[in-house]
Amino acid sequence: MLYLEHFKLYYKEGSIHLGAYDKNGKILSGSESIKKIFNRFYSFLLDTELFIVRLAGAVPFYWFRFLIYKGAGVKLDHKAYIHMGAQFFYPAGVEIGEGSVIGQNCFLDGRNPLKIGKYVDISSDVMIYNSEHDIHSEDFHAISAPVKIGDYVFIGPRAIILPGVTVGDGVIIAAGAVVTKDVPNYFVVGGVPAVKIGERGIKDLHYKLGRVRLWQ
Repeated sequence: MLYLEHFKLYYKEGSIHLGAYDKNGKILSGSESIKKIFNRFYSFLLDTELFIVRLAGAVPFYWFRFLIYKGAGVKLDHKAYIHMGAQFFYPAGVEIGEGSVIGQNCFLDGRNPLKIGKYVDISSDVMIYNSEHDIHSEDFHAISAPVKIGDYVFIGPRAIILPGVTVGDGVIIAAGAVVTKDVPNYFVVGGVPAVKIGERGIKDLHYKLGRVRLWQ
């Protein structure tokens, strides 16, 4: 919302005006002020939704979490599984394919489309982002780009995937890797930033992931 401290007197064209301003001190027009009010109200609703989704992530019954995630807009296949502790940013932008398993405490960013393919195995504490700050802009504004994860991908614990990255089919991402650019099919990558360290030998992949842990 716009509070009293967001208004100030300013001098323009020989007279004094009272106007709203943003966090950087820029005077806002009437339409910009209205837009900002609506954006703040929308952010409040989104934050409330994220709070509910986060609480649901601590419930040790997947059927309950599944219903909450679906209700929040996650495009989640009924044969996929998300372990406890997952967090989202804009759940409606996230799509998870058949048979994929998301590990504990993962972060899935949906501010731009995030598409996860079939039979993807994502380990615990993995973070996938599709929005970041533009460090070269004057106002440090956010920029975003979609992330796509192919089929039969394995992502090791605490790996990070950054905005705009496409991960091909059958890719292996080592634990702790930071993926900053596209990864071709069947590559094995690791490091910070991630680089090719090998290539998967079998390319005709058709396996299914094992049973997930009960109460997790």
